[in-house]
Amino acid sequence: MVVHNISLPPGQFGGAAIVALFTNRLDPAAHPYFATIRQLRVSAHFLIGRAGALTQFVSCTRRAWHAGASSWRGQEHCNDFSIGVELEGTDALPYEDAQYRVLARLTRALRRRYPIDDVAGHQDIAPGRKTDPGPAFDWARFQRLLAASPGSQSRGAPT
Repeated sequence: MVVHNISLPPGQFGGAAIVALFTNRLDPAAHPYFATIRQLRVSAHFLIGRAGALTQFVSCTRRAWHAGASSWRGQEHCNDFSIGVELEGTDALPYEDAQYRVLARLTRALRRRYPIDDVAGHQDIAPGRKTDPGPAFDWARFQRLLAASPGSQSRGAPT
């Protein structure tokens, strides 16, 4: 599983822009930044909003286009074997309590259903190219929440 962050426009939360982007309906005229990303065709399996709302865009049995050029433990093309979870946020701003709780619950649920061994950040699978979820993401906190449930593991590989 790969943890990402996203805000559209950058640094702004709320609104429908993320959903529009992941459903290929982002209006490039709605904001100057949107025109610069008009060519993007990206998706994620899940989005966790600032208040903890969970939205699924792609079935976990299908490929989502969240990782880009990526590699984990010598295996290229992480889109082919990972589940992408986007947190509404930025590298520099703290994530919300609700986001950590929902991410931990989602991770536990996905691990019950799929052979997910590890969780990594986008920065881990695309070092030098990506920085998210960034230094504001508290991996130790996330690991503690995962550990609150039997059979959980912490940061490792995206699956």
